Amino acid sequence: MKDYSKEELSNIYKARRDRLTDYLKENELGACVFIDSEEHRDPALAYFTAHANDAVLIIFSDGYTVLIPWDENLAKKNGFYDKLVPYTRYKNNDINAVKAILNACYTHGMNSKVELPPYLTYPHYLHFIDELCNYDCRCKEDGAHQFVVECRMIKDEYEIECTREAVRVGDLIIDEIEKEIKDGRIKTETDVGLLIERMLRENNCERTGFDTLAAGPSRSFAIHAFPGYTAAAWPDTGLSILDFGVVYRGYTSDTTITVAKGPLTEAQEEQLNLVQKAFDECLKLYTPEHTVVEAAKKADSVFAAGKRKMPHTLGHATGLEIHEYPRISTKMPAELKFQPGMILTLEPGLYDVEIGGTRLENDVLITENGNEVLSHSRIIRL
Repeated sequence: MKDYSKEELSNIYKARRDRLTDYLKENELGACVFIDSEEHRDPALAYFTAHANDAVLIIFSDGYTVLIPWDENLAKKNGFYDKLVPYTRYKNNDINAVKAILNACYTHGMNSKVELPPYLTYPHYLHFIDELCNYDCRCKEDGAHQFVVECRMIKDEYEIECTREAVRVGDLIIDEIEKEIKDGRIKTETDVGLLIERMLRENNCERTGFDTLAAGPSRSFAIHAFPGYTAAAWPDTGLSILDFGVVYRGYTSDTTITVAKGPLTEAQEEQLNLVQKAFDECLKLYTPEHTVVEAAKKADSVFAAGKRKMPHTLGHATGLEIHEYPRISTKMPAELKFQPGMILTLEPGLYDVEIGGTRLENDVLITENGNEVLSHSRIIRL
């Protein structure tokens, strides 16, 4: 991955904040508030500042950015902002922090209109209103916070590079898993789960993107097996699934392989072929010329021809969160097209208590001329 300088990163994060401040000006808002805490994680904090979590963030309409972190030392080392004020100064109380900063920095806002996060509980929102009586507080589902979600849908150069690195490490892990399956070192679901944890950290990744799902033939009928992995045999005769992701600088991969260990039944072979066909056919539609609904309908038609139905959506965007907007679903807006800069999963799957489960998932970057399949998941036959 390219080695970005501090100045280059500063410019990248400022460009993101500039898009928001343009929105604030256009909509005559003085400031926008974001709160990341154990009660509700908001990836906008990392998106705008590179600080990981546990902080209040206020961005004013002139672009002035105030970060109020719980971990002051970490924020100073990694964050991008105009002013930092320790959260402890306000006894770790978000209302007190927001009130103090708005009062101290009010000249940076074009007016007294402040947009609060839509994820506040109603009682918490009322407390904000009481304390911010001098401000015109807004709380909207389709306001500035939704605008940020839509901004995050199109990845910038740095986000794409971070995802590429996460995917590269994920591919290394998949290759190692295949090798250790074949030489007998991997025998159980736990073996593969722990291998992923070890290898991702050996390759400078931070964590898994979600709880690893390793399900042998006795459990692969579940879309998301619970618990994530056990001491059961993996792989074993039949169909085994492994769904995992690794995180690099906040950005996650998301991939699923199916291991098919023979002898297989006719029904298992048919299921494997249907999933592979759905993947191949739908990939052709992951281009700017097509809508996400078209791709979702194509998957449905492939499975319907085999008298099967997929119980989940065809895919979703990834980024700072494992599931980002949009989903690849027939429920999406009909006019929503794939757009260059989107990174989305393509993950057709079928599940049956008797047959077992099959899912094939890769991460796909939408480009100006089509797409690029970033990851290299596959159906592994033994």
